Amino acid sequence: MAKVKIKQVRSGIDHPADQKRTLRALGFTKMNQVIEKEGTPQVMGMIRKVHHLVDIVK
Repeated sequence: MAKVKIKQVRSGIDHPADQKRTLRALGFTKMNQVIEKEGTPQVMGMIRKVHHLVDIVK
């Protein structure tokens, strides 16, 4: 599988609890943090769930 770099660009504040938990499950602890994950279907689904809070980094 390919690696995917994800950057949190918006806060989880004022968003539903399940979206906050998804950010934590991806490994985000603070804003503008970049995390590299394996591009598995599970991870891609988590990214899709919080797509408005994160960006894919090249």
